[in-house]
Amino acid sequence: MNFSGDLEPADETLSLMERAYLRLRLGILSGDLPPGTRLRAADLQDRFGLGLTPIREALMRLTSEGLVDAETHRGSRVSSASLKAFADLMDARQEIEATCLRRAIARGDAAWEAEIVASMHLLIRTPLPGDADNRAATADWEKYHRRFHFALVSACGSEWLLRFWNTLADQSERYRAIRLLRRSETAAEVRDMNGEHTAIMNAVVGRDTELAISLMSTHLKATERAIARLLGNDSQTVKKT
Repeated sequence: MNFSGDLEPADETLSLMERAYLRLRLGILSGDLPPGTRLRAADLQDRFGLGLTPIREALMRLTSEGLVDAETHRGSRVSSASLKAFADLMDARQEIEATCLRRAIARGDAAWEAEIVASMHLLIRTPLPGDADNRAATADWEKYHRRFHFALVSACGSEWLLRFWNTLADQSERYRAIRLLRRSETAAEVRDMNGEHTAIMNAVVGRDTELAISLMSTHLKATERAIARLLGNDSQTVKKT
């Protein structure tokens, strides 16, 4: 199973539904379509230059993945973001991440280690976005961040665990986009992300399972606290628009 960082391969290889799905998915995960945004098929048709049928099929697929909410007789919206839902998500992410890491460290080979090191190098060389208007920089950093985190768990040996991991990572990503696009509001909370990632990498490659799981837990909890503060400042829910 491949990591989901490269969200849209060459268009000529895709069906119209796949194009609509990937473009909508990217918009949701990057924060370009924020939580609560109404998704009118006719508006999306104009935006993407695609037909109503592939757009509706894409919305149905995204609804099944929990990224879109279908409202009876009212169309669709990007799934809302709340403190309660986010806390539940991160609890599940911690459990799955620990299981996948433990299995990957036990099963990983030299090629797995090499991918971890290579993905870490690319992540370090990719700067965090400096302001909310730099959507391209945000998407670029997210791509390499996702590649690094997937590399860590990729040797776990279970397609089902990786499927669950990717679903949770997708949901985490759209919450994290809220923080990345509002970094100026949390300047005092900026962490040494490269340092955290490097420490996790060293523990994983060094096969120190308990340290790796502990560092990953600390890493995820720090991100959770930072995003929860933003959600709390938004009256505990990112409101519908």
